[in-house]
Amino acid sequence: QVQFLESGGGLVHPGGSLTLSCKASRMILGTFTSTSMGWYRQAPEKQRELVAALNGDHSTGYLDSVKGRFTISRDDASKTVYLQMASLKPEDTAVYYCNRIESPVHWGRGTQVTVSS
Repeated sequence: QVQFLESGGGLVHPGGSLTLSCKASRMILGTFTSTSMGWYRQAPEKQRELVAALNGDHSTGYLDSVKGRFTISRDDASKTVYLQMASLKPEDTAVYYCNRIESPVHWGRGTQVTVSS
């Protein structure tokens, strides 16, 4: 399928850390390193929201509630985008997805992040 594959989610205690990974399918590898990529999340009964963005010029942007705690990065060699999450809070609990921002493809299954004591 033309989509991204997310991994790295899990159960973590408040204050803990997780790093999520996002890899592109072969069909979209050609634009992976130059397009704007984003990490999104969707909590139960909530609308999907963009939490971190990474542009081709390496500029980044973050949802206010995650600034200082989340870091988005990419590795061109492995065609992987990462989301480093620290000081996690229960309100960060959601399914996390990655996708192109300007030209999104089919949404993958995401990876579940649960922050609970």
